[in-house]
Amino acid sequence: MTTVVDEQGRPEPPDQGDELATTIGYLEFLRATLAWKCAGVDADGMRTGIGTSTMTLGGLLKHLAWVEDYWFSYRLHGNQPDERWADVDWAEDPDWEWNSAADDSPDELRARWSDAVERSRELVADALAGGEGLDQLAVGFPDDADRVPSLRWILQHMNEEYARHAGHADLLREAVDGSTGE
Repeated sequence: MTTVVDEQGRPEPPDQGDELATTIGYLEFLRATLAWKCAGVDADGMRTGIGTSTMTLGGLLKHLAWVEDYWFSYRLHGNQPDERWADVDWAEDPDWEWNSAADDSPDELRARWSDAVERSRELVADALAGGEGLDQLAVGFPDDADRVPSLRWILQHMNEEYARHAGHADLLREAVDGSTGE
């Protein structure tokens, strides 16, 4: 199957893929949408918010880097959090990734997110190599309701997470420099 890439460099999800190819195709498209919205943004732009919201492009990148690591490494595989998160006192600041992003350079934010995405791709491939496909259950701790999600659920959750935040990124990027598109 040939991957079609749009004018922003985003890989289009396959038109006739199976469940796995379509699900991952949409996740890759949404990841690329975030990368597009954050491309070329300077430090002031990464810290720009809208109205009373504290959300910023920098915060989105750092938050989604955390979400990638949390779901694919910690929950799916039961790994300890990546060293970049090891010293975070989440009890003191549950929104640390959002609040601390203003202290990071745009290059650091983009690299942290990009590294997390690459690790997630590898972790999904490792999970799929186990032979259970999308039905594989997470081996990390159950959630507060004692639920253990499948890889299918985690991938769908990540699509939801990125879709929601891609909309935020649209508005934030427009506030930064007027750039619009999808």
